[in-house]
Amino acid sequence: MGYSVGQVARFAGITVRTLHHYDEIGLLTPGERSAAGYRRYTEPDLERLQQVLFYRELGFSLEEIAAILDDPGADPMTHLRHQHELLRRRIGRLEEMAAAVQRAMEARKMGISLTPEERFEVFGDFDPDRYAEEAEERWGGTDAFEQSRRRTARYTKDDWRAITAEAEEVLEAFAAAFTEGAPADGERATDVAERHRAHITRWFYDCTYEIHKGLGEMYVSDPRFADNYERVAEGLSRYVRDAVHANAARHA
Repeated sequence: MGYSVGQVARFAGITVRTLHHYDEIGLLTPGERSAAGYRRYTEPDLERLQQVLFYRELGFSLEEIAAILDDPGADPMTHLRHQHELLRRRIGRLEEMAAAVQRAMEARKMGISLTPEERFEVFGDFDPDRYAEEAEERWGGTDAFEQSRRRTARYTKDDWRAITAEAEEVLEAFAAAFTEGAPADGERATDVAERHRAHITRWFYDCTYEIHKGLGEMYVSDPRFADNYERVAEGLSRYVRDAVHANAARHA
């Protein structure tokens, strides 16, 4: 009996006007007519419509689709193989785009707008994006987090070079004080702790003594952060924590 224009439009999720247009240009002409002269679509017509919609979704023009479908050397299996290959290519391209967008999102979270080459040049093997999601989970919405994100969003490669160089200097000062036996609560170690707090305040956010003490605890309790110090000298992470606490106490 075939299907009416309205039925096919509902099946396919397109308009009756679109089906009329396909008929007018010869792309999809109903195979039957009712006694009253109305269009009736057959099963082969629905199969052709499915092919049309596949190729439309893939970005082909109606003229290109007509040429593809009317190729006498192409059978239904040929069309399916062709569409499968085209879809695989599109999926691959979309996955690449999704990965690029994900990288951009992670970089924006950290406020770092450097190319991969620049990031490696500045940070070496350290990947700041590794901590982006956790940083937002821990501190997202806080004044310090938002202040840091605003500031770092403006930083250039030279800024990041200055930041990393200054951070290395502070780390080296901590390590020297530790290995030379300076007490963690002595003037030398607490002066370095104050330099560390000032470094954070200067480049990222207003680091109060309470916030600094919290960071000191994290340097010991979180193995990933502790490793930044332990790789320099075993026991250095606790030494830094103790110096940070002693520095906060002397400024209380």
